[in-house]
Amino acid sequence: MSDSATTRTPLFYRRPELLTPASHGNLRVRSGGYGFASEANAVPLAIIEFGAAMRNYPIVFAAGDNYPVALLGLDRANRFVTEGAWADDAYIPAYVRRYPFVFVDRADDTFVLAIDRDADNVVNGGVEGQALFANGEPTDMVRGIMDFCRDFHGAHIQTDHFVAGLAEQDLLVPQHADAKLPSGRAMVLSGFKVVDRQKFEALPDDVILDWHRKGWLALIHFHLLSLDRFAGLLEREEAASLEVATEPAAPEIASTETQEFAA
Repeated sequence: MSDSATTRTPLFYRRPELLTPASHGNLRVRSGGYGFASEANAVPLAIIEFGAAMRNYPIVFAAGDNYPVALLGLDRANRFVTEGAWADDAYIPAYVRRYPFVFVDRADDTFVLAIDRDADNVVNGGVEGQALFANGEPTDMVRGIMDFCRDFHGAHIQTDHFVAGLAEQDLLVPQHADAKLPSGRAMVLSGFKVVDRQKFEALPDDVILDWHRKGWLALIHFHLLSLDRFAGLLEREEAASLEVATEPAAPEIASTETQEFAA
């Protein structure tokens, strides 16, 4: 068994490796900002994040796997990252905050921590940043990351159940966003779905009661309310368009492969 991922890697990750003191005893992680996310127009979002994320981003569902995503741009870029810094007034999704770490799903159904060895903020040796190991043992920073990734994985499972419920009731419908900038440039974003309001309002009483107890009704309302954030996203696109010399092709939601790695 190799210590690197054997399946396709999710968004951002280039060379994930199982974290071990033997292979990574000298590695350190420095504060590197969020430049790695500057070209992502959407990132996966767990349901426990809906309440915070809805204040800044449209929350939609990726067309491929129906997984919820925070929409970060109408073009092929993240309009919340400037020179490596995330907008001060915006919530940073957990998927972004956990990078360059991730849990690896092993064949025996256990999980171990992995790191993207090619991440720009991972360095070998020196004194910059935080060490991953001390005397062959994980540092407090790594233990904290393990707890964070464990919580994230649990939230991922909860989100899968929520998405399955939406699909079972056939609530998700394809959607696209049309916009026109003051410059006259037209923009069309496709590749995502939203909850059909009429189907949602027509759900049977037993489903409504079940979803109320699960907290899913609030999640759907968060999603629907978040769609008002498209106006703010358009404003960010307008600001960015002042620096655009050519008109790119119409974008879709970027791939947001959310599965944990298998090793």
